[in-house]
Amino acid sequence: MPTQGSTGNVVAAVCSFFIAGLGQLVQGRIGAALFHFLLTLAIWVISFGTLGWIGHIIACIDAARWSPRR
Repeated sequence: MPTQGSTGNVVAAVCSFFIAGLGQLVQGRIGAALFHFLLTLAIWVISFGTLGWIGHIIACIDAARWSPRR
């Protein structure tokens, strides 16, 4: 089982750094992946390409801190 700080979560966080939501998709969380991707896309469009990195950071943190329910 992946836990916080495990290799799987680190890989997922790095994936989310490059494409927001990809890390959540790697973890099998399709709904969260879609949410983070669309949120980041909206931030990029609304801010004219200047603040989209914030969405990537949020997606990275979410992927890194996720642990499955027991």
